[in-house]
Amino acid sequence: MRLIKKVLLVVNLHKPDAKPLSKEIIDYLEEKGIAVQYLGLKDQSPKPEVEDVDLAISLGGDGTVLYCARMLQDKGIPILAVNLGTFGFITEVSVNEWKEAFENFCCGETVLSKRLMYRVKVIREGKTLFRSHGLNDAVVTATGISKVVNLKLFLNDTLLGTFRADGIICATPTGSTAYSMAAGGPIVDSDMEAMIVTPISPFTLSNRPIVVSGDDVIRIQILAHQRTRMNLTVDGQEMFHLIENDEVIIEKSRSRALLALSNKRNFYEVVRSKLNWSGEANA
Repeated sequence: MRLIKKVLLVVNLHKPDAKPLSKEIIDYLEEKGIAVQYLGLKDQSPKPEVEDVDLAISLGGDGTVLYCARMLQDKGIPILAVNLGTFGFITEVSVNEWKEAFENFCCGETVLSKRLMYRVKVIREGKTLFRSHGLNDAVVTATGISKVVNLKLFLNDTLLGTFRADGIICATPTGSTAYSMAAGGPIVDSDMEAMIVTPISPFTLSNRPIVVSGDDVIRIQILAHQRTRMNLTVDGQEMFHLIENDEVIIEKSRSRALLALSNKRNFYEVVRSKLNWSGEANA
């Protein structure tokens, strides 16, 4: 049994069903004597102080879960993700299953998936100007009309090469089914200790996605004489403007995102459904 005294309820207010469902959940929890800290997400919502919380319930889609994971990355608080649309790759629990999923969690019948998170920093002239954590991916990409950029990619102290591409994605296994997959990267089991480095539309076909150890340090150097502006994005939700000679360093975080998994379906069933893997000749 898990003793739940206080729940953080994180609600994506852009979803049409969010308000009535959040009220239903709050009423249910308060009837059980469980305190609720409510956070309604709109554009640029500030991160609140979270204390003495035993569980976070995320109402929205995968983006809401990513927000929760970054907000709670150093607190060790499990996240029960309820999807307010079709199943996401991260959010496995449907609207109609939230109560059963919560009760299974309280009874200790729910598996917690300890997902690898990354930490990223930007170094400029020897000073660290930006730090963040993420669950999905860190992306260095162009923002102007001329999309091709020139980047040096290092793994630990080894130079992997100079890349001419639209950018580079560094994804966790959880993020392997997001932007990295769309750019041609592999799907990696969500519980693996690994990172995926995927070039975005590389100028040469010899630049291929690679999967590296979760203990490796990835370093991206922004070369001089770029013809476009460049940004670093963290989980598609945080952005930092890059300039020539900046270094972006991505490595495994000491924190883990604790995701309460559904008892109804697993990662591969969600992948099969989302990607419409039929196995037939006309797949």
